[in-house]
Amino acid sequence: MGKGIKNDVKKRTRQVSRLSILALLCLFLLPASLWGQEHNKKTTQAVVIAAFGTTVPEALPGILNIRDRIAQRYPHTEIRIAFTSNMIRGIWHKRQRDPDYSKTHPAVPQDILSVQGPLATIATLQDEGFTTILVQPTHVALGEEYLDLVACVQGLSSIRTIKEKNQPFKKLVVGRPALGAMGDSHPYPQDIELVAKALRADTTQATTIGSTLVYMGHGNDYFPSGGSYLQFADTMNHIYPEVKTHIGTVEGFPSLELVMEQLRKDKVQKVLLKPFLTVAGDHAQNDMAGPEADSWKSLLTKEGFEVSIVMQGLGEMDSFADVFVHHLDELAHDHGVQLE
Repeated sequence: MGKGIKNDVKKRTRQVSRLSILALLCLFLLPASLWGQEHNKKTTQAVVIAAFGTTVPEALPGILNIRDRIAQRYPHTEIRIAFTSNMIRGIWHKRQRDPDYSKTHPAVPQDILSVQGPLATIATLQDEGFTTILVQPTHVALGEEYLDLVACVQGLSSIRTIKEKNQPFKKLVVGRPALGAMGDSHPYPQDIELVAKALRADTTQATTIGSTLVYMGHGNDYFPSGGSYLQFADTMNHIYPEVKTHIGTVEGFPSLELVMEQLRKDKVQKVLLKPFLTVAGDHAQNDMAGPEADSWKSLLTKEGFEVSIVMQGLGEMDSFADVFVHHLDELAHDHGVQLE
């Protein structure tokens, strides 16, 4: 082989090597989205768990367990918690600024200390590139807080831009509370029955100690939500005839006075008292079981009833938390969303 040919071969070999190295570098520098299907999984879907909130750290499991159950169902979906109460968020933000609070309460997650409202949470997700957002409330009944949340979500979802590509959301929808909502797509009596079946353990506990089961709900002085509570109690009594179930509310109808009237009529002696609330927070610890003379425990005891307390939010029970998982499943299905 002549000297000129040898030099030409060496030159071409060096060129091929340089091109190979350049191609390899380009491969590593390419965006992950261009590598292949397995690397093309950047999700644009998220779930917002919208709770009223609580200021009681010990009550947080009632919310966090719902998040955990949803995360188990959809492990590849972004999940954020939002509190609808301005007052409660303000208290957590104040605690976040206190360096001693985190030291004395290490179990409180950072996303609770910095918790946002639903509007801010949705806006943050949209800014991060999430365009399909499902809002699942953890409210028990269709009342003021839930309807205000619906109004906010519907307001945001109504945004229309000049160019379709600039729409802030592909889908922004809100689910229903535990006891259901209006409409015929998901009849609310079915949701009430779903909740009743989720609370079988409560009736078992009441039966074991020979007590009547009494729930304390929240209620509302300005919204007629009492019917759903009474229908829930009626459903419980049909499913579990072995134990009598009553329910009253802190605000509005039905009242504790009505419950006590029914207990006296039935000649009840022992009562198992439990919050019909997602979290066992301030209402449960003070209005229901507090030492004050006007707490439910004090009033029932004064009337001669032997009272046992269950200090547990409904959300701490997997069976009840799964009611919200069920509602989220149907919300996604109704709107053609496949959560992962």
